[in-house]
Amino acid sequence: MALVIDMPKLSDTMTEGVLVAWLKKEGERVEPGDLIAQVETDKATMDLEAFDEGVLLKQLVKEGETVPVGAPIAILGEEGEDISELLKQLAGETTEAAPEAEKKEEEEKAVPQEPEKEQAPAAEEVPPSDGRIKASPLARKLAREHGIDLRTVKGSGPEGRIVKRDIEAILARKKEKVVAAPVPVEEQAPAAAPPAVPTEAIPYEDIKLTPMRKTIARRLSESKRTAPHFYLTMDIAMDRAVAFREELNRLAEAQGRQKISFNDLIIKACALALRQHPEINASYLEEEGVIRRYKRIHVAFAVALPEGLVTPVIRDADQKGLAQIAEEAHDLAERARARQLAPEEMEGHTFTTSNLGMFGIEHFTAIINPPDVCILAIGAIRDEVVVKDGTFVAAKRMKVTLSCDHRAVDGAMGSRFLQTVRSYLEEPMNLML
Repeated sequence: MALVIDMPKLSDTMTEGVLVAWLKKEGERVEPGDLIAQVETDKATMDLEAFDEGVLLKQLVKEGETVPVGAPIAILGEEGEDISELLKQLAGETTEAAPEAEKKEEEEKAVPQEPEKEQAPAAEEVPPSDGRIKASPLARKLAREHGIDLRTVKGSGPEGRIVKRDIEAILARKKEKVVAAPVPVEEQAPAAAPPAVPTEAIPYEDIKLTPMRKTIARRLSESKRTAPHFYLTMDIAMDRAVAFREELNRLAEAQGRQKISFNDLIIKACALALRQHPEINASYLEEEGVIRRYKRIHVAFAVALPEGLVTPVIRDADQKGLAQIAEEAHDLAERARARQLAPEEMEGHTFTTSNLGMFGIEHFTAIINPPDVCILAIGAIRDEVVVKDGTFVAAKRMKVTLSCDHRAVDGAMGSRFLQTVRSYLEEPMNLML
């Protein structure tokens, strides 16, 4: 018996996928565990595995097409099996899946008009009445928008109820009067000049949204709309952190290990600060009516791809040494750029960092990455002249900005967290303890 293969949900946020390539052709034999296609989700390009055996009788989707989760993409069965009825059935399901609004519109178009003798009389204005006015909500809304006094309208609905068509009839008559009334030539306003347009069409290119870009747009729009953001910026002295990192990397190079980045130092500092400030390591759950504080610390960091951002996660970052964080972060970032991360490697974070310092950006604010309640934006380390012991000296400084969800985090809470992060970076030997 033929089986329909549907587009699977390959990540927790996936609503649709792009079928990048078929790995099996029509007529080829498929065994359980065989890879039949590649699918681009909102997070990665993943291989689609078969769970049944048979022959790939029909590919229902072309390469490059976007398919909603749960929609049929292929039919698997026995060689020579007749699937014509199944194809008709699938075509029928596609038709039935049309948006409800379109179906309703088509039904309304199909309803025959009532005979002329049964049509309600045209609405007309009537003398004001002190009695209760019977009118539909839509009629009241239209009357309010166009300044029509319902007491002057005669309803054509049941028991004299004023309905939409009564208001529309009055508006139509008013429009006819305006059109019919001639305006003296000398009183006519000069015709408005047409808007200026380029003499030549401006060339453009439409870039189709990828599943990743759609998800970023949806999730961050939702975050900005629902979470009341506020921002805390702090300047951190990085002189000791710079010297500390140079010493660690001399040892790492001698031992053939992965070098440590400033981002690794910041991830470790944030993880240790989260241990001391569990109110930041949390999620706001409105439906449950709780603020959930997590007992494990999983720090995500943003990685830029041509089509958007992904946020791989360092799990239990507070319990890992700098060398291990550096190894994991480097591996996750490389595989993220190659679109080889598994969805679970980008899920389950409790805090997020975003670093634009490598681009020379000194200060920016980041949008909170749901379901976190905070995200730390990291700027470039800059050379600056500061006053120390009454004299001017050159110093290394770095601005960080904490975006906070005010539903769960107050200003004092966020400030104390930043003070702890600063203490670790200004005394980086404490990161080793």
